[in-house]
Amino acid sequence: MSKKLGYSDLAGPFYTAMYRTRRFEEEVFEFYKRGLMPGLAHLYLGQEAVSVGACAVLREDDYIGSTHRGHGHLIARGADLNRMMAEILGKETGYSKGKGGSMHIMAMDKGILGANGIVGGEIPIAVGAAYSARYRKTAQVTLAFFGDASTNEGTFHEAVNIAAAWDLPIVFIIENNLYGISVDIRKVTKEHRLSKRAVGYGIPGLTIDGNDVFAVYEACEKAVDRARKGEGPTLIECTTYRWQGHHVGDPGDYRPAEEVAAWKADEPIGKLEKRGLLTEAEITCIKDAVEAEIRAACKFAEESPYPPETEAYTDVFVE
Repeated sequence: MSKKLGYSDLAGPFYTAMYRTRRFEEEVFEFYKRGLMPGLAHLYLGQEAVSVGACAVLREDDYIGSTHRGHGHLIARGADLNRMMAEILGKETGYSKGKGGSMHIMAMDKGILGANGIVGGEIPIAVGAAYSARYRKTAQVTLAFFGDASTNEGTFHEAVNIAAAWDLPIVFIIENNLYGISVDIRKVTKEHRLSKRAVGYGIPGLTIDGNDVFAVYEACEKAVDRARKGEGPTLIECTTYRWQGHHVGDPGDYRPAEEVAAWKADEPIGKLEKRGLLTEAEITCIKDAVEAEIRAACKFAEESPYPPETEAYTDVFVE
């Protein structure tokens, strides 16, 4: 990058990526309701600013550890929408030939090491990637995305501890949407500001507005730069909110209606629109282009074949 981009330069790309994520997830939900999607999906609706702001600061060769709610991470990283949607529908043309589906979607060509159905399971994998970069002296950085509930898992504490002790090039990003399935994180932790856990490991920790894409971008830019210089990890808590229940089959009625309404009123795309950095014409142009992309991805996925039975054991074992 020859010069530091300002908000006006970033507004268009950020809006495009967030709207692309929003529309992709809405169509995934439609596929589920039509009975065309095997299994479940955990939608990223409402959290779009976190992935878009964070991934914008990465190099092409950097890594990401993703979660069961990982579609937004892939889209923000520039993954192929056709292959993503095909994977979610279990089709042969998907990223993992339809064998991973939504919860284990991956894009190795984008440095995304795979979504993980185990709460906190991606965190030590991400730390391993960061260690490999240190060992190979490549200056690559890893982002580890995980939810609020993961911070009560042993894997979180073990992984953060070793990353801090060895000054590994990694940024830990808590996507705090307040609920681990139906459990309110505020009812199972004494300290509600999860970024304070960084103190115990001697690393910087901060809490930011995860619905403000520019706040995410600025915090991650500093943390990634710090990691790339060999100064170690940062823990960033992004306060955000998922619109839907835990997954597409969960009505989410354990959450107060007024809470849901308040968060929806402060959602990422509308928040960016209110800044006035984009004209109505620019917004319409972006939406039209994204709608065409999404229609094409849905068509590609629906028309793609399912993998043959002979593929059942392909890519499973290593000789």
